[in-house]
Amino acid sequence: MLFSPMTLGELELPNRLVMAPLTRVRSGREGIPGPLVVEHYRQRASLGLIVSEGTYPSRAGRGFPGQPGLVTEEQLKGWANVTSAVHAEGGRIFAQVMHAGRVTHEDTNGGHEVVAPSAIAIDGQTRTYEGKQPFPVPRALSTTELPGIVQEFVTASLNAIGAGFDGVELHSANGYLLHEFLAPSSNQRDDVYGGSPANRARFVIEVAQAVADAVGADRVGIRISPEHNVQGAVEIDEADVNETYQLLVDALAPLKLAYLSVLHKDPTSELVRDLRTRFAGTFLLNSGFGVITTREEAQALVADGHADAVVVGRPAIANPDLVRRWREGLPTNEPDPATYYTDDAKGYTDYPAYQN
Repeated sequence: MLFSPMTLGELELPNRLVMAPLTRVRSGREGIPGPLVVEHYRQRASLGLIVSEGTYPSRAGRGFPGQPGLVTEEQLKGWANVTSAVHAEGGRIFAQVMHAGRVTHEDTNGGHEVVAPSAIAIDGQTRTYEGKQPFPVPRALSTTELPGIVQEFVTASLNAIGAGFDGVELHSANGYLLHEFLAPSSNQRDDVYGGSPANRARFVIEVAQAVADAVGADRVGIRISPEHNVQGAVEIDEADVNETYQLLVDALAPLKLAYLSVLHKDPTSELVRDLRTRFAGTFLLNSGFGVITTREEAQALVADGHADAVVVGRPAIANPDLVRRWREGLPTNEPDPATYYTDDAKGYTDYPAYQN
């Protein structure tokens, strides 16, 4: 099953292995994907679908040094080279659109004000161009500003399609801006975008609707990570989590998006199974954040009907030919964590394909 074809939106995927969006910070200070980035994605084109690393829709939304954007002409030309290379190898690629929200610093995003649903800082430090620094207290976005943020997602998504991406994935996971609206720890607003689960889900729904209207729902996926509890987006009240994500998925289902991608430590949990039923569309699962997803787990998730496809990260980092290796039961390369966030080819484009 894992190696059988499937339909995702308007795409036909040759297998059910999806490359996770992986922050790799190889795009320089200007956020322009260069030849190294082109080669990295080209090498992995045999995966059923590639989802790009998180790309910022506005300069204020940039979260990391070396992160690519979907803002400038130079960035879009760089991405066009990436998508052309992937397509030339027969692959398919979505751009993950990610506004970092409060998970950034002025020394990273070019001096832009850090914004979030509420003026609450993350307890911790972030990497900036000036070294590690404490996360700043963000400014709470006003209600009147939110349509402008929605438009940033729309414009970035249109830019992505123009640069040759087959679609976009909205990053509503892992504590970034969209997730910050969902999580009660980061959203303590007292207007229609805060308080109740329905209010906290409102902004994410508005972004998804607007992007689907702009580029076509069949070109839009969305990624969520309920109960993941990273980067200050804490969701520990089970009843609240259930209600928030049920409301969110119930609102997303009628849009007929290309897919819903769920990152959860227990991919067969009652919550995840319920969300799959509610979404009633193409459902992707990613379990390997705390532990690396294995071939056997990936096969079981599809064979047992828990997911239509499985999203993998570290195995795809270390094995550009992961599909072949897993399909044929071949040995795999081990990823080198020391090279995840560096700026050169080591640990990025130099993992070898299997040699007979």
